[in-house]
This record gives sequence, structure tokens and C-alpha cells, in this order.
Amino acid sequence: MRLSIPELSLVLLAGPTGSGKSTFARRHFAPTEILSSDTCRGLVADDENDQSATPDAFDVLYYIAGKRLAARRLAVVDATNVRKEDRQRLVALAREHDVLPVIIVLDVDPDTCHARNEARDNRDFGPRVPREHSRLLRRSLKSLKREGFRQITVLKDLEAIDAVHIERARLWCDRREDKGPFDIIGDIHGCFDELVTLLGELGYAVDADPSDPSAVPPPGRKTIFLGDLVDRGPKSPAVLRLAMRMVQDGHALAVPGNHDVKLLRKLRGHQVRIAHGLAETLEQLEHEPETFKEEVMTFIDSLVSHLLLDDGQLVVAHAGMKAALQGRASKRVREFALYGETTGETDGFGLPERYDWAQDYRGRATVVYGHTPTRELTWVNGTLCLDTGCVFGGHLSALRYPERTVVQVPARSAYAESLGAVRFDEAPRPSPAPRPGHGLLDLEDVTGKRVVRTRLDRTVTVHAENAAAALEVMSRFALDPRWLIYLPPTMSPSTASASGEYLEHPRESFAYFRENGVGRVMCQEKHMGSRAILVVLREDDVAVRRFGFEAPGSGAIYSRTGRAFFRDDTYTLELLRQVREALTRAELWDRLETDWVALDVEILPWSAKAQSLLTEQYAPTGASGLSTLTEAEALLSNTPAAASLRSRLAERRACVEAYLEAYRRYCWAVASPADLEIAPFHVLAGERGVYLGESHAWHMERLDRLCAAAPQLLRRTAQRTVDVTSPDQEEEAVRWWMELTARGGEGMVVKPLDGMVKGPKGWVQPALKCRGREYLRIIYGPEYTLPDQLERLRARGVGRKRSLALRETALGWEGLHRFVAQEPLFRVHECTFGVLALESEPVDPRL
Repeated sequence: MRLSIPELSLVLLAGPTGSGKSTFARRHFAPTEILSSDTCRGLVADDENDQSATPDAFDVLYYIAGKRLAARRLAVVDATNVRKEDRQRLVALAREHDVLPVIIVLDVDPDTCHARNEARDNRDFGPRVPREHSRLLRRSLKSLKREGFRQITVLKDLEAIDAVHIERARLWCDRREDKGPFDIIGDIHGCFDELVTLLGELGYAVDADPSDPSAVPPPGRKTIFLGDLVDRGPKSPAVLRLAMRMVQDGHALAVPGNHDVKLLRKLRGHQVRIAHGLAETLEQLEHEPETFKEEVMTFIDSLVSHLLLDDGQLVVAHAGMKAALQGRASKRVREFALYGETTGETDGFGLPERYDWAQDYRGRATVVYGHTPTRELTWVNGTLCLDTGCVFGGHLSALRYPERTVVQVPARSAYAESLGAVRFDEAPRPSPAPRPGHGLLDLEDVTGKRVVRTRLDRTVTVHAENAAAALEVMSRFALDPRWLIYLPPTMSPSTASASGEYLEHPRESFAYFRENGVGRVMCQEKHMGSRAILVVLREDDVAVRRFGFEAPGSGAIYSRTGRAFFRDDTYTLELLRQVREALTRAELWDRLETDWVALDVEILPWSAKAQSLLTEQYAPTGASGLSTLTEAEALLSNTPAAASLRSRLAERRACVEAYLEAYRRYCWAVASPADLEIAPFHVLAGERGVYLGESHAWHMERLDRLCAAAPQLLRRTAQRTVDVTSPDQEEEAVRWWMELTARGGEGMVVKPLDGMVKGPKGWVQPALKCRGREYLRIIYGPEYTLPDQLERLRARGVGRKRSLALRETALGWEGLHRFVAQEPLFRVHECTFGVLALESEPVDPRL
């Protein structure tokens, strides 16, 4: 016997003690799915037979069952479940989590149950208990459906129990394997002519004969109808025929609307209020044969409340679907899908006042719905209402998914009068392109311990204490979070050089990539500047359309911590203007097919942002060091011991002088934006995609073109490609690094040529920095090159730093992808906030 149960459900096993429920459960379900009352008694009382512990044991069972159901996991309750009051609490638990309650009854003869109990050492109930259980259970069998069980299976004998084979069935709303692409169409309300026109605009081959219409989509595409096919409009039967035909042919999916369900109830003979366009539909159906009405009833009845599509990334429902209800089945789910959520009040037009659930939506799935007419399409927290009031003289709208582009056709006429506050009797305005939701961020979006799933095959944990540190920076100092689409990750240095006068050397970087299966790397000059992110807009109005708010200027410039890079806005505005013009001259707007771009850059000189650090910390350190050494030398006599000490002081003097020379190379006077230079090294993202996965040769080709368009402002990043399996190429790269650092350069960054690379042990470091000997004096102090100091520093570990670099890279990559996909602000901000939070982890800041 094949027994199919919903894969998301609460399953009750019911039967007298000794009926074999536990054996049945172990045979058909995973150990983690089974919640045994005996086991829970043992957990709370150390004795599975201690009946006095039963109330506490069931509290534990209910708690675990609730957690499993909330996490979309099957829960199987292995208890006698012979009393109605016990079953009622479990049915209520299923309803609370909007899953189907299922019961499997093992109706085994009481004498057989008693014999089994007799054979077990831990069962001394006697024959009375299984007989009483059996009596209670059999008396309940006829009432199980009234109790709320959606699926009831009674197994009458041992042979039937042994013959059962359980299969898991997906809920009808679960179509995650269907990935589209889709053309999702809003409320049609009998506007057949507009529907035909819209399908034609979408590229469908349409037969517009109202008596036998059909539509064939472009290869691979499929339509989704969001319900409310009928009422108010002039041709509801024709719309029904076309939708039913497309669904039957496999060219479309559909969900029911409240108008469709009301029509179904009327056709079935129920008493309904004839209002809101139902009279027109009934009049039009009077001219249709009874067979057609029967087909309509069968079709509407077959539609499920909502659909979960594309691996759970897309949800469609007539009136929307909150995250907690998605992929579930209950009366509450269906009611929400049909009517949305109301406040319980009525508006000035006598209509239910709707609660805007989308403003509070925090789900991962994109939700596309209709039901509430709107003049303009606006993305709110990853949700979009597609009802643009066609029947009231507005538009009929379709969303192409996953492209997220909108196609609209105007109504040919206003077929009905809009009763709501939104009026469509004015001249229709073209709907703007969808833009991301711009709802407020919620403190709960970022506080506490959070686990962020990223597309780089790893989850990143952000601990509560780190989140608290990031919140302080973000709330007090950061730019508007709508600009913060990316924060750059930290970068690990190479491991310490094993010997010689260098703490960092290119050979260790090359060895790392070679050992991780990377054959070719790109070595890039490491500029002596400050890391910054530039978000540049082609036109000023892109800020409103793409970033969701009005902002002065043509973008933003911010630091690694999300702060405005310059205190003086004139610097920001002037630099953005020049970069925008350079992007235009380099034809990169068109080449990248975007009207905004994010760049990862260094802004030079270092003193542009850190002048106070240099003048107040580094310079006094060097100056006071020289002063102290001079005073010490003046006190020395001409004894042999003093001569030795004088030699050591001279050695330290040379170190301090080298330290002073090192930091001076990073400074020059900055009196205006003309004194600054920008060295771009990554094209992070644009409207067409995230470019972090492109090869570094791809990036440099475009950035070299950009730098050539504004050579006074933009500094080209010197680079070379190295085959790390070739000793000759490796030695040549070492010589290049030596020349760079000898000229006062900071060093170089070594990156896998192909961008992000996954090796045998997981993701390879996206970059390793190899800093020059003199630059490291700024990091480790003037005397770090002395033999005893170098030996101590060689023991530094980089494992933690590298773990941090990979986690921050995963978050940065994820945040950009979410922004490009127009996911809501809180989803993007979760990643940028996470990068800043990780920066407060205890890692040696000198690395």
C-alpha cells in the first residue's frame, strides 16, 4: 500500500500502547523527524515510563515540533494520541504553523498489543490499558475529520501495517523546480482585448478569436496569471477561455483571485453578494453553454493559493504572501493570498482598509501580486504589485522574470468606475521602471547574532558583539545606507619570509597560489593611498530611480568603514564630475550598458585622508626618536663599552631616519581636488551585473581605457602577469617588485589572474599583499629590521586574517549581487553591515 503524505506536515501516529507505532516510525521516518513521548519523558525524568513526567514531556515535544515546523521540516509525533484533547493541541500547533495535520492510525487488536507489552521489560501495564486505548481510539475515528485532520489513514491489521510504503509529496503550491522565465500578468478583470495586445507585446503568437483563443509563448517562457480574471470588464468568458487554454497547454500557470473564487461560489449555488462587477460576469456567462460553466468551476477550483517558484526565490499570489506563510497550506494562507491583510477598519469609500504588509516584508523571495490597484509600479522590499487598474482605464501590466522589466499596454476604455482613492480617469501616465524598495531599515535587521548565506558556497556568522561595534559606526558616522552597496574586504599579507632581511617577499605569495592550484597570477602595484569606493552616476536622476532617493551630485565616495571620504563636499562633487566625464569619454557607460558604476580605488596621497595621523603620530615618533638618540650620544664617554653602545645607537638612528623617509613619501600638499589622484583597480558592478568574477585582465583593460581618458586625475595601475610555475617569470616578477619598492613604492598585490578561484581546499585568497621592506617600518616601527626584531616577527600567523578576508569577500560579493538584482535595501545592507562588523574581530591590525 502506497501512502502519500505532504513533505511539510505534522504527522500523528495514533494507536494503543504496544501497537507498533515506534517500530512503524523508525521504518518510515528519519530519527530526527520522530518526536517520541517516551523519549521526552526520559529527557525530563530519566525514566521513559514515569507517567508523572508526562505533562513536562509533552511540553518538550510541542516545543521541538513547533521549531521543526517553523523551519519547514516534517515532524512525526509518536504517542498514543487516543484522546481528543491530546490531538486537539497538536492540530492547533499545525494550524499555528500553517501546515497540514495528518494522522495515521494503527488500529491493532488490544490482545496483540498486550502480548507485545508482556514481551518488553519496561512495560507492565496489564491488558486493561491497551483495551482502554483501543476503545477511545475507535470511538474517535468518525470525528477525526471534524477535528481538523486533512489526511486520515486507518491501518486495520498487522498485514496492512507491514505493507505500507510512505512517499513524500510536495504541496501543490511548491513548484520550486520551475525556474521560468516567466511573464507575470496583473489583474485582467475581463479586459480581453488588452490581454491579447499585451501578450503580443511580450512576443506570444496569439489567436484572438474570443470563442476559441490561444497563445503560444516564445521558447522557454511561461505566463503566470495573478488572478481576478473576471468581473467589471466586457469579456470575462473570453479571458477565462484563453487562460484555461494556456494552462491546459502548459503555457501558463495561474493563482485564484477573490473575484474568481466568488464567481465559483455563485456558480455552485451559494449565496453571495452580487456586487463589484459580478453581475456583468454572470450576464456574460448567460450566453455560454453549461459545459463551459462546468469547466470554469473545475478550473478555478484547481487553483492553489499561491506558487513558490525558482528554488523559492519567487512567490506569486493574488494579494501577496508574507514570508511566514510562503510554501505552506492552511485556511489562513489561502485567505491572505486572496484578500491580503486589513486593519479591520473601512475607508471613506466603504472598502476594507488594507494593511500595507509589504512595508514590513523581510523575506528572501521576490513576491509579485495584484489585488490593490495602483497607478505606478514601485518595488517595496522585494515585492511588486502588478494591478495597474486596466479595467478602470489604467494599464494592463506584465513583469518579465527574472529580467525584472515591465511591459504595459493602456486600457482601451474605462470599463468601470474606481471606488478607491486611486483614480484612473485622468490621462494615463507611463509607469516608471521598477525601482528597489526604499523602506526604512529595522534595528532587528542587523542586531544580534546573524548567519548570512552567500553565493560563494559559504555561510558567514556575524556575532552579536561585533554587530554592536558596527552599529556604533554605521549609526553615527556612515553615509546614507542606500549608497553603501559594498564595503571592500580586508586583505591578507603573504606568510613571513623564512630568512634574510625581508619580512615579506614575493616568493611566499607565489608559493601560496602555486600550492593551491593557481598557475597564473596578476601582480599589481600597490598604491600609497587610501582605499575608497566610488559610486558614479551617469545622470543625477539615477539616484532616485536606482538608489531610491534624491541625492545631490553624481554619486558618492566613501571609505572602508562607510564614511564620507572627504569632509568637504566640494572635493566629492568635483572628483565625481571628473570621473563621470572620463567614463563618458572612455565610452564605458555604453560598453558596460549601465547608467551607474561602482569602482574600487585608491585615493592618493595617503595624507588626503590621514594627514593628522602622519603629522600627529608618525612624525612626532620619528622626531622624538632622533632627539632621544642625540641626547644619549652626548652623554657617552670614550670607554670601550661606550663605543659599543655608540655603535648600537648609530644603528638605531639609521632605522629612525629610514622610518622618517618612508612616511614622507606618502605626503604632498593638498590644497584642492586638482592635487589628488585616483588609482582604480576594480570595476565592481553596474546595472548589467557584478564584475568581481571577471578576470583581472578584463578589469585592467577597461580601467586602462578609463585612466587614459583623464590622465591628470586617474593613475594607471602598473601590472604584470606571472606564470608561477615558471622560475624565470617568478624571478622577473621579484626584480620588478624590488624596483617598485626601491623607488619608494609600497609593494604589490598578487591576485589569481582569473579572479575568484576555487581550489582543492576551497576558495583561494582573492589577493595577497606583499609590502616593501621600507614601507613596513610604518607598520612595525623604525627598528623592525634589526635581526632580533625580524626573528620575532617571522612567527606571525596569518590564518585568522585569511579567514576574515574570505568571509568579507563572500559578503561583499553577495551584497553587490543583491543590489544588482534589485533586492530590498535591508538585504543589501545586511552584507555591508556584516563586513564592517567582521572588522572588529580580534585580528592583528599590522597584518
